[in-house]
Amino acid sequence: MKADRMHKEQERYQQMLAYEQQGLQQGFICLAGIDEAGRGPLAGPVAAAACVLDPRRPIYGLNDSKKLTPASRKRLYQQIIQQSIAWNISMIGPDIIDRINILQATCEAMRQAVSGLSVKPDLLLIDAIRLEGVEQEVWPIIRGDALSVSIAAASILAKVSRDQLMDEYDQIYPGYGFAQHKGYGTPAHYDALIKLG
Repeated sequence: MKADRMHKEQERYQQMLAYEQQGLQQGFICLAGIDEAGRGPLAGPVAAAACVLDPRRPIYGLNDSKKLTPASRKRLYQQIIQQSIAWNISMIGPDIIDRINILQATCEAMRQAVSGLSVKPDLLLIDAIRLEGVEQEVWPIIRGDALSVSIAAASILAKVSRDQLMDEYDQIYPGYGFAQHKGYGTPAHYDALIKLG
């Protein structure tokens, strides 16, 4: 059963390399996947990650971070930071989000994540957003975090990093339940806002 699951993961990984292979066939040399976490919550920052995977070191199991268990996300997070050629995470806090709006804050976090990479990519694969203000060519891919290994890796980096921060906030601001809902608008979060302000 374990071997069968590994075979399926390897097959899915190959399918999720389609955009990366297309980019390389078109002459791009260094591809980075970009994704965000935290566009929908009531509290906390928006996080964006950029990741340049190493084609010689495949990471099986990559997928849209929302489809993975917390344990799988943490395991893959460790693999990504250990095995990638380069990765970077940027967060934009609520004060800036309130000032420039969530979409602009997300785009700024993505630009910062890209500019902080230790290598300079020439193609950005991004989950659905047409990012402006960068030198690189941008390919926005609808549902990219489930279709591209590079975007999936970035999605995991952004999600795990933001979740860890919200766990810390849970200790600093007890009673809101940040460790459970990560700042999203759950009934428990709305109840806490009514009770605690």
